[in-house]
Amino acid sequence: MAIKVGDKVPGGNFMTWGAGGPEPKSADDVFAGKTVALFSLPGAFTPTCSAKHLPSYKNNAEALKEKGVDSIVCTAVNDVFVMHAWEKDQNTEDSITMLADGNGYFVKALGLDFDGSGFGMGRRGQRFSLLVKDGIVTHVNIEEPGEYRVSSAEYLLEQL
Repeated sequence: MAIKVGDKVPGGNFMTWGAGGPEPKSADDVFAGKTVALFSLPGAFTPTCSAKHLPSYKNNAEALKEKGVDSIVCTAVNDVFVMHAWEKDQNTEDSITMLADGNGYFVKALGLDFDGSGFGMGRRGQRFSLLVKDGIVTHVNIEEPGEYRVSSAEYLLEQL
């Protein structure tokens, strides 16, 4: 069952890029005491993710912060090295925190994973966005397969 408004974000660990390289980051580190715009996408460097989804959050980072968002977080079922390379490629180091969900445990706990084996991608996270306040989900926007609309930063801004 997919996460819904009012649910607590599941615990778990991510990997992120720190000053010395890969570092673990817990869900509590990410969500406790903050308002977080979290978005997930099927994979770094994929066409829609690189051309539309990530840029929507980069281009609207200030507008989201003006609406009370403390941090913008991107997660994907990729390893931390891929996420860091994509962060550098997309120049998002100052606006978006990249969290690698390398084994897909977080998206599975959310009930938002899918089987991308038909595309050679294995298990992945669906395209979605969540607004999370102090660990509690206040907005859930899940895309239909192959769609990109309701998980955009623009759509989330309309809801705030």
